[in-house]
Amino acid sequence: MKDHDEEALLAEVATLLDASEHTGHPLHCALQRLYRQHCDQRVQVERLISISDRYQLLAMEAQQVTQRRYERTLRRQRKLSRISDGYQALMRERNQALQQASTHDPLTELPNRRLIGERLEELVSERRRFSLALLDIDHFKLINDHHGHDIGDRLLVAITQELSATLRHYDLCGRWGGEEFLLLLADTDLQEAHAIVERLRQRLAAVTIHDADQSLSVTVSAGLSQHLHGEPHQTTLKRADEALLKAKRDGRDRSLSATR
Repeated sequence: MKDHDEEALLAEVATLLDASEHTGHPLHCALQRLYRQHCDQRVQVERLISISDRYQLLAMEAQQVTQRRYERTLRRQRKLSRISDGYQALMRERNQALQQASTHDPLTELPNRRLIGERLEELVSERRRFSLALLDIDHFKLINDHHGHDIGDRLLVAITQELSATLRHYDLCGRWGGEEFLLLLADTDLQEAHAIVERLRQRLAAVTIHDADQSLSVTVSAGLSQHLHGEPHQTTLKRADEALLKAKRDGRDRSLSATR
């Protein structure tokens, strides 16, 4: 029954109950009790509906509050995640920078003595064949004295670039100190190493930098040694250094191989 039909019926029943001519009718009392019971039940239903509506409203408000809290928490977590990601990226960059600083020369970005030493130990432990070459820029101190250390640094970088471009991809070139470079030539005997170094010396002699209107180029002296089975790499280095000293004493601009 539709609401307006029900209202009309109730109004009709109320009118009949109020009419004096029906007071003594046998059904009057029963109808009156039924009408009051229906009205009471209707009030209760409306009260329950009202309570339900308020409960649903409160539930919706609580859900909205919870949703807002969740969204705030989610935004906070995302912000913390971004901060954490940024911090981790910064730490990775810093660790990489520290690793780079501990194993590479800051000017030339070549491996330093520490990294070269580690690689030498690996080759010795693997019983690999290798040769070493110590290269020294001839009269480098005069360039620093006459043209300044900035020009000297530029020359070192230019030499480094030529070395990196010329060497084989599996060779290791490091800055040994000052104007000295160490070449670690893996799986290379002394004869092949000497040919490589002579080719390098010719290319390095062609490297030119400019200071004002003056062109500067240098020559290189080198000492070579082949690692002997059973000897520590320090001994191989010592023999290369002795060969380098002899090359410099013999007039520079040359390479000499160490005798066994």
